[in-house]
Amino acid sequence: MRLFAPLGRLLTIVTFSLGLLACTSAPTYNPSVFPFDINADVLANANIKTVVIPHINLGAPSRSYLEKEAPRIDGHITQYLKENGYKVLPQREFKQHWNTAVRAYGNPVDTSTGKINMKTFAQIITSVRDQMRKSGKLDGFVFTDLLEVQSSFSGGLKHLARWDGVTRKPSLQGPGTGVTAGFDWYQQVSVASLQVNIYDIELQRVFTSRGGMDATDAIDTRSSSGRFVRRRNILENKEYIREGIELAFHPFITMERWPGKPD
Repeated sequence: MRLFAPLGRLLTIVTFSLGLLACTSAPTYNPSVFPFDINADVLANANIKTVVIPHINLGAPSRSYLEKEAPRIDGHITQYLKENGYKVLPQREFKQHWNTAVRAYGNPVDTSTGKINMKTFAQIITSVRDQMRKSGKLDGFVFTDLLEVQSSFSGGLKHLARWDGVTRKPSLQGPGTGVTAGFDWYQQVSVASLQVNIYDIELQRVFTSRGGMDATDAIDTRSSSGRFVRRRNILENKEYIREGIELAFHPFITMERWPGKPD
């Protein structure tokens, strides 16, 4: 099975992708696609075949309601990686070594502010890497952060929101079936994206990108003034999850329909 595109082909994909982004006439791509970053030199030498998905974020912790969904989303990501020829190690060993290192170096996350002490984080992840390198075959780390960002739905007939390569329609929450004629479609709405950062065994960054998933807010039909509220159930749509994952990994793993549906 293909593990990743040969370097020559990968560079062709990157060049073609950038060419699409530069096009200004009648785009056939989703213009909100995230500008991925890939280190072709490191990737060519890394030979990444076996990875682990850490249970922690590379950046700041996710919002609590997204964090609850992270294990389920990681399950979808694991399946996607396996479909494309990668071996994914269980998180159990990473968690064990991480907890041991936290006891030695301290928690890198300030729980009151969510800020990360990067020096402590680097010490911990290096210790985890050293331990996992001793105990078995590991080629890299795939960090999967669930991010909440802001977007807005367009005016007109379709009322579409576009971010990080996806296009989504608004959802309703409440007893009603519609919104008032004066509803402010341009107000900010919270949406979720998957950010992927891949590092090799030497902790050199190989790849980073992001793919949109779905809105975490819905229109409150009980509100006469028209407002958005947190959805009771988030990231339910498996098709949306899959699209976000494919976008976030492209072109490390080639997405056939990249860069997503324009509408």
